[in-house]
Amino acid sequence: MDLASLIGLIGAIGMIVGAMISGGGVGPFIDVPSILIVFGGTLFAVMYLLPMGVFLGHFGAMAKCFMPSTFKTDQLIEKMVELSNLARKDGMMALEGQQVTDKFFEKGLQMLVDGADEQKMAKQLKQEIEAMKRRHAANQSGVKAWIDIGPAMGMIGTLIGLVLMLGNMADPKAIGPAMAVALLTTLYGAFLANVLFGPMLAKLEGYSADEVVYRELVIEGLRGIAKGDSGRNIQDQLVTALAPKEQQKMAEAA
Repeated sequence: MDLASLIGLIGAIGMIVGAMISGGGVGPFIDVPSILIVFGGTLFAVMYLLPMGVFLGHFGAMAKCFMPSTFKTDQLIEKMVELSNLARKDGMMALEGQQVTDKFFEKGLQMLVDGADEQKMAKQLKQEIEAMKRRHAANQSGVKAWIDIGPAMGMIGTLIGLVLMLGNMADPKAIGPAMAVALLTTLYGAFLANVLFGPMLAKLEGYSADEVVYRELVIEGLRGIAKGDSGRNIQDQLVTALAPKEQQKMAEAA
């Protein structure tokens, strides 16, 4: 569980609810018609926008926001150095059955063991990276749809509330509920876009970028092993490809 995501979400909602309570209670901010327009309307509009497979799949992608990143570049580099030294000492066949950190790494390593040349291995793994980017972009488009459609539904609700209010100006009792619909739908739409799904999209994009960098490091490391580079050379090449913060982390660990 990623505590930053969980605490951040709970904290943001807590601050909003706390402000409501301090202002007189949560009751005035709960309106069923507004909830139906914004939450229900946005849900079905997102379904309308996306293919059914992507619509169902993007909910699973949302859950990843609350999971820690599994891409440990320091462990990857250590493993690459170990495998390089093993391959130089005992040959490529010695890499058969070696435990690695993930399926992508395992597939590339198995290709080397099976005799695939460096260019063929790199080309196929890069194709997998492109396919992964497309999958991630599809799921992220689902989250982005909530961000785009939620406030729009809030505006639709506001217009509905204004129409109801203007149509019942002669009845003072009808003005209040209509005004509540007009204002609360805007509030709900802003909440959807900026508290729930905006940070979620940013986190998913960050995780996707991290995975791309990780997989590119896997390819570069395996290419080094295929060329017979020493463990030290592979380590230096991979560390150079890292972001400055990651390089500093690796240097401190060493």
